[in-house]
Amino acid sequence: MRDTLLSLGNSVIQHGKHNDRVYLMKFSGNDSPSIIDELNRIAHDNGYTKILAKVPQYVTASFIEDGFITEAWVPNFYNKEPAFFMAKYLKESRRQDIRAKECKKVLEKTQQIYAVDRVPEPDEEFCFRICNPSDAQQMAQVYKRVFATYPFPIYDHKYIIQTMNTNVVYFGMFHESKIVALASTEMDIESGNAEMTDFATLPEYTGKGLATFLLQQMELEISKRKIMTAYTI
Repeated sequence: MRDTLLSLGNSVIQHGKHNDRVYLMKFSGNDSPSIIDELNRIAHDNGYTKILAKVPQYVTASFIEDGFITEAWVPNFYNKEPAFFMAKYLKESRRQDIRAKECKKVLEKTQQIYAVDRVPEPDEEFCFRICNPSDAQQMAQVYKRVFATYPFPIYDHKYIIQTMNTNVVYFGMFHESKIVALASTEMDIESGNAEMTDFATLPEYTGKGLATFLLQQMELEISKRKIMTAYTI
């Protein structure tokens, strides 16, 4: 079940039944305030129960006036300016998190973990490098094994190559020339931020610290590219 990615003016939105929502991923000031009406229209036409918008601070008042609430904010997201995650619920039951207890346990667990300056390198049998188009078919197979569902066609090697040619860098861990773990960073060069995403480790290779090592390598790479803010959702 794939989501739809489309442009509204100079803004970019994602929507689909899998997450039952419309998501304003990239906002352009040229599209304000009409973008709000467009988000409402798409949600209504498809019967979605939530609209999510990631926007700069100066436009939040318009979203609040339309019934959005602030759920989170990220400092320094837009070249030292904060980003706000605004949500509008079109069905009251959607406001309730059915996994609230589970989420609380996860938060409590992560708060007990201390950051380390350097992640131990994996065993010598593994090697790391940035992926290239020749890896795409193998990458697609890894994603197919790890993710039962995904909103974008990452099972398609042509789609992976297409994203490589835009703003996505893929990082891989290899064992005997076989890809065993992957992650990617989607960079917004204009705004100076990057999302760390698509972490996937083959089941037989989990527990070896491969994803943590990949995350560290990703941080080093985006630092070289002068990206100020790295985040993950």
